[in-house]
Amino acid sequence: MRIFNIRNEDEFNHICLDVFKLQFNTVPVYHDFVSALNSNPDKITNYKDIPFLPVEFFKSHTVIEDLAFADVVFSSSGTTGTQTSKHYVQDAQVYEDSYLNGFEHFYGDVKDICILALLPSYLEREGSSLIYMVEDLVKKSGHPESGFFLHNHSDLFETLAILKAKSQKTLLIGVTYALLDFIEKYPIHFPDLLVMETGGMKGKRKEMVREELHQTLCKGFDVNKIHSEYGMTELLSQAYSKGDGIFECPPWMKVVTRDTNDPLSILENGKTGGINVIDLANVHSCSFIATQDLGKTYPNGTFEVLGRFDNSDIRGCNLMVG
Repeated sequence: MRIFNIRNEDEFNHICLDVFKLQFNTVPVYHDFVSALNSNPDKITNYKDIPFLPVEFFKSHTVIEDLAFADVVFSSSGTTGTQTSKHYVQDAQVYEDSYLNGFEHFYGDVKDICILALLPSYLEREGSSLIYMVEDLVKKSGHPESGFFLHNHSDLFETLAILKAKSQKTLLIGVTYALLDFIEKYPIHFPDLLVMETGGMKGKRKEMVREELHQTLCKGFDVNKIHSEYGMTELLSQAYSKGDGIFECPPWMKVVTRDTNDPLSILENGKTGGINVIDLANVHSCSFIATQDLGKTYPNGTFEVLGRFDNSDIRGCNLMVG
């Protein structure tokens, strides 16, 4: 796909406009949303002016091309009784290409890395796009020690000790609370380990501010930085942080921030607002999504996640949701 060959801002903008017009014409819910805003696709010349679909639509509507059959359906986690998001993915190969290209863009050849996963809350439910991705990366890494750990922390500790002794490049990706649970019983000295948290306490522990969380994890693993992954059910691409909570997108993904009081207005760099994501891998659903996350962008294209909206009723953004 040409999105994986984007080299500069002009190419990104050009492909965005093509994808926008395609999705306006082929994704019924997006067509209705854009039309309700009286937005004319022919008059939009910059990706920042493309209307961003509120992420809640993935809870209330089927966001997919007309008459398309879904290869796979990803669903978000949700508490009992709440509506979950569903992402109908027409072509699973696009997702696989996106996460592999994205991962290798930041971390190099997956075959050089032993990948360990500590993702209990994701493993214990169906439809997780994160599990789909990590299972495939584990398989592609080809290392005999690569794999998943549920609650068997002693096994994980022994595996890490073996990998450290071998000086094997190793990535441990884990849900936040599980990483904290692990180091409480099994602190380890492994300075070269890549520790990546995927965010979220999942109701298992008290929420912590990022600085405190990363400081605790750095101490427990004896590493200098904690990496993070930014992804969601509604996206087919991921942004990564190699420390300090500053995320970078692969070339086919971009983040801009919107004014929380005027959601159709895009903010300048450095100002806190709602995170809008452009994910060109979402070519068969919707590539332009207004999330419920708060953050700020920086001139070099990086961004920071500062929290979430207090409730799902985002002011001015609920047109047609329901």
